[in-house]
This record gives sequence, C-alpha cells and structure tokens, in this order.
Amino acid sequence: MPDTAPGAAAPRPDRATIRARVVALAFSALAASAAAVLLAEASAQDGTDFWDISRTALILLTTAWLAWGAAQALLGLPGRTRRRELPETQEPQAPTVVIVPICNEDPVATFARIAAMDGSLARAGVRADIAILSDTGNPEAAGLEEDAFARLLRDTEGAGRIFYRRRSDNRGRKAGNIEDFIRASGGAWELAVILDADSLMEGETIRAMIARMQADPQLGLFQTLPRIVGAASLFGRAMQFAASFHSPVFARGLARMQGVTGPFWGHNAIVRVRAFAESCGLPPLSGKPPFGGHILSHDYVEAALLARAGWKVEVDETLGGSYEEGPDNILSYAKRDRRWCQGNLQHIRLLFTPGLRGWSRFVFLQGIFAYLVSLLWGAFLIASLVATVTAPAPDYFPEPYQLFPVFPSDRTQEIIALAIGIGGLLILPKVLILGGAILSGRAKGFGGAAGAIASVVVEILLSSLLAPVMLMYQSRAVLQVLMGRDGGWPANQRGEGRLSLAEGWRAAWWITLAGALALALVTRIAPGLLPWMLPVTLPMLAAPLLIAWTSRRAGRRVFRVPGEARPPQIVVAYHGWLDRWAPAAPEQKASGAGEARVDAAA
Repeated sequence: MPDTAPGAAAPRPDRATIRARVVALAFSALAASAAAVLLAEASAQDGTDFWDISRTALILLTTAWLAWGAAQALLGLPGRTRRRELPETQEPQAPTVVIVPICNEDPVATFARIAAMDGSLARAGVRADIAILSDTGNPEAAGLEEDAFARLLRDTEGAGRIFYRRRSDNRGRKAGNIEDFIRASGGAWELAVILDADSLMEGETIRAMIARMQADPQLGLFQTLPRIVGAASLFGRAMQFAASFHSPVFARGLARMQGVTGPFWGHNAIVRVRAFAESCGLPPLSGKPPFGGHILSHDYVEAALLARAGWKVEVDETLGGSYEEGPDNILSYAKRDRRWCQGNLQHIRLLFTPGLRGWSRFVFLQGIFAYLVSLLWGAFLIASLVATVTAPAPDYFPEPYQLFPVFPSDRTQEIIALAIGIGGLLILPKVLILGGAILSGRAKGFGGAAGAIASVVVEILLSSLLAPVMLMYQSRAVLQVLMGRDGGWPANQRGEGRLSLAEGWRAAWWITLAGALALALVTRIAPGLLPWMLPVTLPMLAAPLLIAWTSRRAGRRVFRVPGEARPPQIVVAYHGWLDRWAPAAPEQKASGAGEARVDAAA
C-alpha cells in the first residue's frame, strides 16, 4: 500500500501517456500558431495596430482551446473500442457500500432506483450495503423520504443492508455529506461506490469495479463513463446521443493522456475508503463566495488530492452498465453550468497548492479556461469589429448597390481559411468518429450507417445553432463570478422539461436584445463584417424560440442510441419499481412535493 502522506511518490506516467500528452500539446500549439499567423498576415495588409495585435493574441488562445479538444478526440480514435480485460473476482469480496447522497429529491423516483440496484446487486452475487445520505432540510419533504424508506425496506427486505440517515447541518453540500458519513461510519467498509440521486448502475458493473480495486491495491479511485438515459426532449436526446456516440472516444483520449492521474466526475465511481478518508478532506476556502467558502467542483480537487497522496486514479470508458439522467432543456443545463463555472473558477486559488502533481494543476487550468474562453471569444468579436472600423479605407470603392463590401481577394482567402480551420477543429473530430463507427460496426446501435449519419449531421447543426446562446449564458456566469456574485447550489426542477415561448422569453430576452444591438451596430459601422456575424447574431435573436423548441418532446427518427429498443435490465427494473410505487403516493404527485431537487453532480 502506498504512503498516503502528501507528496508521496505516485506511479509515474508510462511512455504511452507521456507520448499522448506531447502529441496533444504539440497539435494544439501548431493549430493555434497557424490561426494566429493567418490572422496576422490578413491584418498586416492595411497596417497593424493595437486591435489587430489583440485579436491575434485572442485567436491564438481560443484556437489552442479548440485544438486541445480536437486532439483529445483524435487520440481516442485509433483502434476499435475494446472492453478491457477484467480481473477475476476475489474472495472474500472487499466490504463495499453504495453511497447515494440526496437533497430534496423526488422520493418515489430516488428510492425506485435504489430498489432496482439492490435487486441487480443480488443477481450479480455482490454483497454490498447501500447508504442513503439525505441533506433534505424541509421537514415535510423529509417525512416523505422516511415513508419511502420504510416502504423500500419492506418491499426489498433490505433491513440490515440498506440504511438511511438525514443530517440537520448540511454544510459542505454533497462533499460534506459524504465526508461526514466516511468520518462517522467509513471504517466498516473498504470500498465505496459513489452515486448521484439520478444514477443507475448494474450489479455486474459494480462487481467488475470491486474486482478492479481488489486486483490493484494502489488504485484509489476508479471512474466509469456514465451514459445518459431517459431523455425525451430534442435538447435532451441530442445530449444523450452525444454522450453515447462521441463521449467514449473523447474519454478514451482523455484516459490515454491522464494515465494514472485520471478524472473524478463526482459520481458513478468507486473509491478506496481509506485513501479517500486520509487524502480528501476539503476545508472551506477562506473568504466569502464565490471564490471562498465550500469548494463546489470538489470532484476535480479530490482526484488531485488522491494523486498527491500517491494513489492511482483511473477511468475506463469501456465498462458499461453505468447510467445517469441529463437536463431536458437549455435552462436546466445553464443553471447547472453556472454552479460548475463558479466551482471551476474557485480552482484559481488551488493552482499552487503544495504537493500537487503537475498534471493535476494542468487539469485545474483546463477547467478554469473552459469558462474563460467564452469571454475570450466575445472579446475577439469585439476586437475584430473595432479593428475593421479603425482600419484605413480600402483602395477600392464598392458599388452603391452592393449590400456587403468585399475584402480584397488575398485578405478574403486568409479569413476564409481561418474560418474553415476553426470550423474544422469543431466538426472534423465528429466526422472522424462517425467514420470509425461505421467501419467498426458500432453505428449499428445508432440506427445503422444512415441513422448515425443523420444524427451526427443534425447534432452538428443543432449545436451550431445553440452555441451563441450557450456562449452568452456562460459569459454571464463568468462575469457574475468575477464581479463577486455567489450562485450557490441552485435547485433544479425534475420533470420540468417542456418550456413555453413565454418562459423562453423571460429567460433569454437579454440575449435577444444583445443580438439585435450587435446586428444593428455591425450593419451601421462595419457592414463588411455582417456575413461573418449573422451565424452568431441570428441564433441570439431567436434564443427564446430555440429554448422553447428544443425543450419539446422529440421522436426517435434521429438521435437513436443503443438500448432504446431493448432497454438495459437496470432501467427496466427501475421503471417497474416506479410504476409499482407511484400510485402509493398520490399526494406527492398532486402537490409536487419532492420535485424540486438539487442536482447532486458536482
């Protein structure tokens, strides 16, 4: 067993991991440099000023970010997706507990998932306890949880292996909830599977995770790649498709780069209790939120602390049977993303924490930049507008009937090449993933080659439409954090999927107004930029409509995923318990009690 003192010698990354990191960094640097050179050459044709230098620097940074994501996908492409060889289950099995933190959840749905997993564990021959850790503060909602727990024990005969406790002081949120449990009761178990309230895991998957942990005593945390299930809206089904079709390739590239200093996404993972207890205490940061107080994005920090203490942290994208639910509309996603934004920007204060591995610091930096890049893209558009307005008059005179004055041919070619290059970094990885899926036969589960092609095309078009809207929400979140506004841990309504146009307008009128002002400004002072701004401003103008439209229920002609025709056994079992218990709680459904929830993902 490795020394768990901070700074203990962790296993070094192997040659393959180092090679993957070098390739990704080199590719990002090359792509960013090429974009910056193209823009600099285009700007130099009519002289170079402060604004030209600024946007060249901005395109360097933003393109580097895009290229890094593309490199991650490219590294995940080689070879077919093969399930890693699983070690044999050891006897005696390590004492294991499945931890389910909840806070203001729908008790019927939550306990139905637990009942389904309890049955799946029994069928897989896994001896594991289940601990439900409640942070619910409302006494009425807590009473419904206690009633649901009593029904769970009765119907599953779970007394002695399924436990429920509710704490009155919920400081630290989910991380504090788990920490309190481990401090008070963790000594009873060697391993702990950490879930979210909306997680589902097959018993066979948990058995494989336990076997992996027992086979490698240095493994402190083992992360699975959860697939989204149960999506009904256009937005939700698009996310579900991307998580099932694209994410395994990106996750494989991530795994190749991170090696034994891998990720923790806060749920659907197994940890070694001793390692977690000794390494992952998270005291509040000094000062007030948003940069002080409890660490919101605690999972990244816990992974870094495990690595600092000498434990291996790994992810396996090939291990199936791991599921979660996703947001069904843009507003639900943006609400959750606001918390992630604040949590990631808090990591600015942790970059120089003593003893952290270099790669852990780099992961923090990636998470920080993932949100700052939205402001950088906005700054690039503003700098381009100012640079165009202040540039010397061209040596040609457009005809009065021309709607858009054109650039000189050399400059046009360079700008077109730049646009194609940036678009390629976003689209090419998805096209290559599509090609690989068709050649390997993986596309069969997504409606065959034709179905997969249609889904990828529609997903690209939809994500392109929504990108300016999401950029606005993300930019607002970053500005709120930088101005000292604490977003806290907002409640997320379960089952609120469909939104009306009026609700879309109330949530996005400011985006429409910003788009209209930007369009009017460009038309007035720089009409030559108008064709380049329309793909940004038109979706902003239509933001309320897009929010309402994408929240509507979608059919299965596109975005088909494996398991829809024949749902996984754990999902079928969950719906069976849900149907069995829902009629027993009409007062909950009538009043909506338990609908408001805090999303447990961090």
